[in-house]
Order: sequence, then structure tokens, then C-alpha cells
Amino acid sequence: MEENIFQQRTDLSQLNGAVQSINNEIKKVIVGQGDMVKMIIAAILADGHVIIEGAPGVAKTLTARLVAKTIDVQFSRIQFTPDLMPSDVLGTSIFNPRDSKFEFKRGPIFSNIVLIDEINRSPAKTQAALFEVMEERQITMDGQTYKMEPPFMIIATQNPIEYEGTYRLPEAQLDRFLFKITVPYPTEEQECNILSRFHQLGNGEVLGAIDKVLSVQQIKQLREQVKEILIEEKLLQFIAKIIVTTRSHKSIFLGASPRASLALMNASKALAAMQGRDFVTPDDIVYAAPYVLRHRIIVTPEKEMEGITSDEVIQQVIHSLEIPR
Repeated sequence: MEENIFQQRTDLSQLNGAVQSINNEIKKVIVGQGDMVKMIIAAILADGHVIIEGAPGVAKTLTARLVAKTIDVQFSRIQFTPDLMPSDVLGTSIFNPRDSKFEFKRGPIFSNIVLIDEINRSPAKTQAALFEVMEERQITMDGQTYKMEPPFMIIATQNPIEYEGTYRLPEAQLDRFLFKITVPYPTEEQECNILSRFHQLGNGEVLGAIDKVLSVQQIKQLREQVKEILIEEKLLQFIAKIIVTTRSHKSIFLGASPRASLALMNASKALAAMQGRDFVTPDDIVYAAPYVLRHRIIVTPEKEMEGITSDEVIQQVIHSLEIPR
């Protein structure tokens, strides 16, 4: 009897319906890439930013635009280039001769969902412009602070193949991304389905096939629900052990920060809610760990030369610990 009352109190049917609706809309256009879509939705629910890495043409930008289209919010896109200045992103003060004073003209960052294409194409000065807005959801310009309207989320893409004309993102900036999603090439079967899908869509505007299924108010409500997802003390200790182990592991040069602990907890809650559960399980934590940690740790140069990836080291860390049951 008590269990039923408890289930009613944490009713996740609206959240699961919203997730299903977004998935259904995306599937009208995108074939496969289920993990990418799942983790972008999880990031929206956990109020975090996402960086997507993959070869050109694997629908990174298109998927991000489609997800944004399913939500009734403002969307802007910024193409990062080597000559892009911080003012091109944040905005700039322009002198108004009529009033004889400077007025702040807002840049494209003032939106709800901001797609930054090829984020690693701009130098450190422009990257640093994102530090404050990503962490504190505000920018400070000429002594004035401008708050971002919630929800505020950055979805960034980068290409791992081309290194000419690119800049490595600062660790402090990578740490501000909740997830790093790596996107593989589609299988042969998926490739055939992509050809069929786009043949049927013809030359029409693919974004036109997508309907808005979520409002700003609904996102706020769903995020509040995610915050209330239960997580036992032993699972919090498990998260802490994973993060602390990355700081002393022989294959890791730079371990994860306390921000990574919070990210792993929030991500686990979002994934649990998406599964229709009002409690976190160890599997949620293990599933989220690579997405949360792969961009936050640096593998030692020796292991990197051996071809060991950060994902493999993360698995070593998890397998070295006792998973609570």
C-alpha cells in the first residue's frame, strides 16, 4: 500500500512521455544514433552542456538542431572560426549618438539552446569567453552582469580528425561540459536506411517535419523531478570512489575534479528518471561514467603512445572497484 502512495508521489509518466515524444520526432529524420539522442535529452534534464565529437557527416549538427526544434525555446547557432572574437559571441557595446551613451548589443549566446559548431576552431581568447556563461549562466560586460534566461544549454560539436587550424580546448572549459558524446559511423544497414529516409523526404526542409513537443515550463518541472530522484548513500560513496581513483590511477596523468562527482550524480539521476525509476542504480552510474569522464581525464603520455584510450582507462577504474548491490 505504501509503495503505491510512494509511486504516485514521484510519478514520472510526464517525463517519460516527454522523452518518448522527443525520440519520436527525431526518428522522423535521424536513423540510429540512439545514444547521442539519449544523452542530449539526459543533459537537458540534468541542466548540463554537451560536446559531441565525430567525423564529418555523422549528423552531429543536424541532431542538435532537431532536438532544439522539439522544444519551444529560442535557438541560435555560432560557427566558430579562427578569426572569431569574444564580442562576436557575447555581444559588444555600441555608442548611441542620440543618447550620447554606450548601449550593449547582445550576441548570439543570448538564447536558450546554443549550437556551437566546430568549437575547437577558435583560439583561447574566444574559448575563455564561454567560461563564465557555461558555469554561472551569466556574462559580465563593462561592469554589468547579464543573466541567461533558463533553460540555457550549449551543444558544441568538434571534428576529431582534422587538427590543422584547430585549438585544443582548455581543461577548465572541458570540465564545464556535462557529457562528451562520441559518434561512430553508421552500420551498412543504417546507411541504407539513411538513403531511403532522405529519398522519401525528398529535397524538402527536414526541420519542417519536426514538431515542438516541450515548453519551457515543462522543462523546469521535469528538471525539478530529476533533482528529487533518490540516490542511496552507498551509491554516493561509489561515485566518490570512482572520481578519487582517477586521481591516483597509474594510467592517468590528470584525474577528475569534484565537478565531475556532481556531474556523475546528476547524470545518473537523469538516466534513472528516463528509465521510469525514481531511484538510481549502480548501472546508471556505470553507464554515465564514460560520458562524464572521458573529457575530464588525461591519459599518461606512455599509455597514449600504446594506443590506450580514456574510455579504456575509465573501464579499468570501474572494474577495479566493488560495485555496490
